[in-house]
Amino acid sequence: MIRSYLFLCLVLLTLKTASAQVSDKGISNDKIIIQKITDNVYQHITYLQTQTFGKVACNGMVVFDKGEAVIFDTPADDSTSALLLNWLKDSLNCKAIAVIPTHFHEDCVGGLREFHRRGVPSYANNTTIVSAKERGFPVPQTGFDKVMNLKVGKRTVTAEFFGEGHTRDNVIGYFPSDKIMFGGCLIKEINATKGNLADANVNAWPATVTKLKSKYPDTKVVIPGHGKSGDTALLDYTIKLFEGK
Repeated sequence: MIRSYLFLCLVLLTLKTASAQVSDKGISNDKIIIQKITDNVYQHITYLQTQTFGKVACNGMVVFDKGEAVIFDTPADDSTSALLLNWLKDSLNCKAIAVIPTHFHEDCVGGLREFHRRGVPSYANNTTIVSAKERGFPVPQTGFDKVMNLKVGKRTVTAEFFGEGHTRDNVIGYFPSDKIMFGGCLIKEINATKGNLADANVNAWPATVTKLKSKYPDTKVVIPGHGKSGDTALLDYTIKLFEGK
């Protein structure tokens, strides 16, 4: 009798745990890949055609809670942004309440007009706004200087500037409840090359990432601007890559 009761309790606990987990609602096609990182975070991957590096896969992050979502970096163009926003509504039943480009390059703002067309507010480093205007790229609407915290459902997500690196305006995203960092192009995947240095400050880059690592030492997942995600080893690799200049 006791064994039967214990077995029943174990079964009920297993079912409760399974039902509490959010199923993977990611998608994958030739335009966009959306893959689950945790129950409240997805990574989006789209493709930008460049003259120097060819077709480049570009990462972004979606954090969501209680029917609200914040997106870091737009897809590469407006049509792909539409795919992401449609997926957000149809698969997660979420409304995008903000989009945050992490710097002014096209792989971060290329699909911004579709967000604005749908009434999604955009936020960025004030320097990003200035630089986007200068280059003729889509321009985020509202600026901040060093750090901005946004509520998404009952959780908080942070966009923060630590210093120059890939560009003079690059910020990172951090989702403290899941300890996930979107490093954007400030952070390199393991074994990556230095990449596009046209607007970089290679001298400041290692110190910027060192400050970032010190601020968030308990980070579990790091998503770079391009390539494979990992842990804080990506921060260490980026520091080492640019310490040698």
